[in-house]
Amino acid sequence: MRRAPTSARPDPTKRRRRGFETAGALLANALKAPAEKRGFGEAKLLTHWPEIVGEEIAGIARPVKITYGRGFGGTLVLLTTGAHAPILDMQKDRIMERVNATCGYRAVAHVHITQTAPTGFAEGQVAFRTAKAAPPPPPDPVRLARAMDGIGGIEDEGLKQALARLARNVLTPRQT
Repeated sequence: MRRAPTSARPDPTKRRRRGFETAGALLANALKAPAEKRGFGEAKLLTHWPEIVGEEIAGIARPVKITYGRGFGGTLVLLTTGAHAPILDMQKDRIMERVNATCGYRAVAHVHITQTAPTGFAEGQVAFRTAKAAPPPPPDPVRLARAMDGIGGIEDEGLKQALARLARNVLTPRQT
């Protein structure tokens, strides 16, 4: 008796019974194929680049691809502007350590730096620095004063400061 062929994709009309999922979990399969074309086994290196290497390096460099040769470990290709290339060259070892720590094994053995102009090319216009998020608006002063009144009777200064910080964080409106 022949079995019916199984498809890799679940039927979108069927309801998932796993509860809520994060956007990253829902997009993981969609991001995997384009990332693998560039040699990135995990899309995490592309999506979480600032957290992996730090804001300073992420502000001047962007990962382009990872190429694998015969040996163990690949070559990470970074894109940067000409003026920042010497700075990145001095930090190659640190970049390799952080990327390998994220992957959990020696995924990168070499770092290759490619220089480009920040503007002037139709396809290669590079904007490394992301726009800084605007500071959140201040909390409502009436509600904040009411919350701080309840903290006045606490004697422990550390606890008092922690509760004041919590009140400010809870009462600060979230930006979407």
